[in-house]
Amino acid sequence: MRLNILHEDESIIVCVKPYGVPSQSDKTNSTDMTGMLKLHIYEKENRSEEPYLAAIHRLDRPVGGIMVFAKTKEAAANLSKQSENGDMVKYYQAILTGELPCDEGVLTDYLVHDSKSNITSVATKDTPGAKYSELSYEVLDVMETDKGILSYVLITLVTGRTHQIRVQMASRKCGIWGDTKYNPKFQKVKKQYQQIGLHASRLEFDHPVTGEHMVFKNEPEGKAFEVIELDEF
Repeated sequence: MRLNILHEDESIIVCVKPYGVPSQSDKTNSTDMTGMLKLHIYEKENRSEEPYLAAIHRLDRPVGGIMVFAKTKEAAANLSKQSENGDMVKYYQAILTGELPCDEGVLTDYLVHDSKSNITSVATKDTPGAKYSELSYEVLDVMETDKGILSYVLITLVTGRTHQIRVQMASRKCGIWGDTKYNPKFQKVKKQYQQIGLHASRLEFDHPVTGEHMVFKNEPEGKAFEVIELDEF
């Protein structure tokens, strides 16, 4: 698999994760982004030992888009802090099977993730393990299609909970196109790691060493996004 690296220096690697590829090693033992990038560094720099590499955030396996990895522990600490305090801004493009009540807004929920079933659910604030979750959205287009009403939405992720966007949208009857885990309209389809209508298309952060503000963009491609005509944002 050919890597799509948008930027690389001594401290960080920014790349595009293809849909269907895990961000990190999992129980399936499939080829993952962290492993591929480590091999890339090992071969490029002619290393004699395994290089350090940390994924600062993750993308679900059926989701494609931009990720940043740290090549040093110092860079990892800096970027993780930016991600936690909201200085790292993550934008997603999504295709929803339904229509949200407003053209733009903020969604807040408390979410609980069950690691055994790998399912995240909306819960009350007092539920053990519940974490506050927030995102903002802007509806770019709403279309009547032979597949029903579809919404093309730009999402800014404020917190980064497991499956957050998928769960928050599905709980409002606007599940992600093709999502066999959370969208009832697709749950009868055989669950597999096919592309869903969610793509991490823009990432902004400050370089952990130079402080330069960096912006990366990547437009979604593939079957899940062929149901509508996309415009760059």
